[in-house]
Amino acid sequence: MADPTRAARPPGPARSALHRLRGVARRATDHPRVAALTCRLAPRSVRTRTTLAACASVAVVLLVASAAVVLLVRANLERSAEADAREQAEVVARLATEGRLNALLPLDHGTDFVQVVDAGGRVVAASQNLAGRPAPTRDGDSAHDLLRGGDHQSVTTITAATPTGPVTVHVGASMRTADAAEDVTTAALAVLGGVLVPTVGALTWRATGRALRPVEAIRAEVAAIGDRDLHRRVPDPRSDDEIARLAGTMNAMLARLEAAGTRQRRFIADASHELRSPLAVLRTQLEVALAHPDPRVRSDLVAGALEDTERLQALAADLLLLARLDSAGRTRPQEPVDLAELVRHTATARGVQPHPVTVHAPAAATVAGNPLWLGRLLTNLLDNAQRHARTAVTVRLDTEPASGAAVLEVTNDGVPIEPDDREKIFERFARLDDARSRDDGGAGLGLPIARDIATLHGGTLTVVDTPGATTFRLRLPATPTPPAGG
Repeated sequence: MADPTRAARPPGPARSALHRLRGVARRATDHPRVAALTCRLAPRSVRTRTTLAACASVAVVLLVASAAVVLLVRANLERSAEADAREQAEVVARLATEGRLNALLPLDHGTDFVQVVDAGGRVVAASQNLAGRPAPTRDGDSAHDLLRGGDHQSVTTITAATPTGPVTVHVGASMRTADAAEDVTTAALAVLGGVLVPTVGALTWRATGRALRPVEAIRAEVAAIGDRDLHRRVPDPRSDDEIARLAGTMNAMLARLEAAGTRQRRFIADASHELRSPLAVLRTQLEVALAHPDPRVRSDLVAGALEDTERLQALAADLLLLARLDSAGRTRPQEPVDLAELVRHTATARGVQPHPVTVHAPAAATVAGNPLWLGRLLTNLLDNAQRHARTAVTVRLDTEPASGAAVLEVTNDGVPIEPDDREKIFERFARLDDARSRDDGGAGLGLPIARDIATLHGGTLTVVDTPGATTFRLRLPATPTPPAGG
């Protein structure tokens, strides 16, 4: 038995030619020039793509709707013609059954011919236009083809019983009206489509252009804004839509960039100032020590230079820590840390000078974080508290019952901070008037570093109202409970 699969395959030469054609088509498609031409011909503008999509959609919908309308009109007219022909055929069949059939039959409205043929194939009655025409043969063309005379007609055939035997009634209905209606409807829909599609394209092009005009204005303004022009803003459309919200978002982003640039420039200026002052003093001390002949004075000058060097070292360490905190971004440390033990260890290591530190903490309070950074946060808070306290510093650690968050309060009995200054003290290099001396005040980085560490750990650091004292409140979220079986 022959293999049907093999028999269905083309012969060898044809198969080879087919493979060659496929290879040529594949190479033509993969050719760089063809690919480049395809990319160039593809519309890149949103306006063009939207207009083409709208025109194509309207054209498809109009084509489907037009085909449906033409088919419905055609079907209704054909159904009407067939109904007229059947009604005429039933009337003639009734006359034949009653024996009142005349040789010449009148035509009703909508019918083209009538012919009655007996069982022997003899025409017993016909309409005037078929008088003398033979009956259709069974082995030749069909009755429909013989009787329509070249016109598009629908023929209805009915068999009736008469006193002399059965007869067959042929009634033809012309489809000229249906054809004319179909042609007119098709032409009208074609004209409608030819007008509607360009109209939709023009309206879409205009509407899309007006809608995208603010976007282009925003793009042009953003492209023109440089690193020195962050004060500029994109135009804000007078509307309440997506483009207006985009403009608002862009302006908010530009405002944040401007604020970040301002903070960066101020930070650089403040850091330069903080570094310049001790460097100038250090250089002066070294120059005097080098030129002074008295060894005791020289020793005092070198000791002062060493203090300024330590100050510079501490400032450089703070700046490096700030850079690390900024680069850490939103990545939260996840190492479990016993905050209660860290508080007790940090307070004990400081001793009682210049003021004693009293700690009230539970047995354990675990948070997720970096123990080195949290230790630095506590150190900065205690440094600030001991610097401004009169007699004592109190540290209290509690846990919120509802959320489980750890709340740490560091209180000193010094002069309270005014409400207007409670956010200012967290700015970098910001120091209040009573803390500006090089002996009493720091560089103005301790509290900003503490807040940055708290923020990095998902917490907050604020100043709260305390009668006759100053309290810094640190709130850190609780450590998430690991899933069962994890």
